[in-house]
Amino acid sequence: MAITKILTINDCGRKFAGRHLQTAITYIIDPNKTQNMRYVTGINCQPEKAFDQMLATKQKFGKTDKRQGYHIIISFEEEDVEPGTAFKIIRKFAEEYLGQGYEAIYAVHDNTAHTHGHIIFNSVNGITGRKYRYEKGDWAKVIQPITNRLCEKYGLATMEIEMAGQHKNEYYKDWNEFRDGKLIWRDMIRRDLDACILQSDEMEEFLDMLKEMGYEIKQNKYLAVKPPGMQRYCRCKSLGDEYTEDRIEQRIALEDLKSYANRSEKGLLTVAEDEFLPRTKLTGIQKTYYAKVCRNRKLKRLPYSKAWQYKNEIRKLNECHEQYMFLVENEIHTLPELVAACSNLKEKEAESRRERRSLSKEEKRFSGLFRTAEEMEQLQPAYHSYLEGDEFFEKEYHAYESLKEKLKEQGYTKDQVDMIQNGIHNRIAENYEKRQAVHRRRVIAEKMITELTDRMEKQREQNMLENRERETRQPKR
Repeated sequence: MAITKILTINDCGRKFAGRHLQTAITYIIDPNKTQNMRYVTGINCQPEKAFDQMLATKQKFGKTDKRQGYHIIISFEEEDVEPGTAFKIIRKFAEEYLGQGYEAIYAVHDNTAHTHGHIIFNSVNGITGRKYRYEKGDWAKVIQPITNRLCEKYGLATMEIEMAGQHKNEYYKDWNEFRDGKLIWRDMIRRDLDACILQSDEMEEFLDMLKEMGYEIKQNKYLAVKPPGMQRYCRCKSLGDEYTEDRIEQRIALEDLKSYANRSEKGLLTVAEDEFLPRTKLTGIQKTYYAKVCRNRKLKRLPYSKAWQYKNEIRKLNECHEQYMFLVENEIHTLPELVAACSNLKEKEAESRRERRSLSKEEKRFSGLFRTAEEMEQLQPAYHSYLEGDEFFEKEYHAYESLKEKLKEQGYTKDQVDMIQNGIHNRIAENYEKRQAVHRRRVIAEKMITELTDRMEKQREQNMLENRERETRQPKR
């Protein structure tokens, strides 16, 4: 998975307006961070002369002041992403996002725990002379989706943009939405809608129940609700396909507590009141974690308008739910069973890591073919232009034919190589998802083992203390 950030590089004053731009370029091409500049290249400029060429463009169009450039950082979460793969993603991102008009330099740094890439581009378009303009919402609509698409192509996980907004909403949410806590309220509104759906026999009764809970309701083109304390109305359809007006009417007619309990909702705040009532007799440590869930239910009584104050309670509630469901789904009743389950998960995690290393070796074995196919892909537009009669691209045509012959000598066509590459990337993506799922479950199990062990130790100490006190109170004979 990778997250993209875009930063501005501002004017440094009349004496040397481009100082910050020059410093940023020097930083990203540092040989110590880029394997001696192996992972550095430019678009419409040479890395060593990038600043001078950008400055010349600014002078050409008389735009040497104010915003000097932009700095895009793409950070990869996976520790096992190879610098070469990261470099391909950075290059394709720069080419797709910037097009042909901007001078840009990009590099990959692999000197830290997580590989990351940098792209710095001129604020002035070298063709049109216009300055780049970042529009509100571009991060969610354009920038991160490109990164997600490229990550998917290379077998990496993608970021859920809506979820990312909980931490990065300054990139694509305006202040009013953040102030209203839209991303925090979402689960709470869903929960109340679900509760009213389950208890209503018709749409009118559903709306009356919402009003009794303090909601304000608008029924224009779309059904919209506003809970007490929220500044704006929220369209129900924005909460998901299950909350459009038509779908709500269908659910009122079809759903009851039993059917709702069978739905595979992951978020604890969206479940019905009776979701956690024991369907079978709870035993052992299941009781412990069911009790924790119930104790954290006090969250339901806290006021909406102060949701931002109890985000830690929301986190704890979700954590308790995950722990409880882990025990129930795996039929774990005792600490030894939990330890055995954790050990099994560690073995599965080790197995998936071995599978990932095997896939990396397979990818490396075909790396020469993949490079040839990618070179052909870059030449393809010029190749087709030559075939259509444009002799300007004769050099590119012969280069493409040479690469095509090179693949043929090794027994492959470009389509076959693309199929092999896509197959490997798909298997890497599947492996990553499996590793993430197993890792998450192992972390849950280990945390419960620690909690239960500590609890048993404290109980043992308490028992010993009580025994000593009883002994001291007994009269001596």
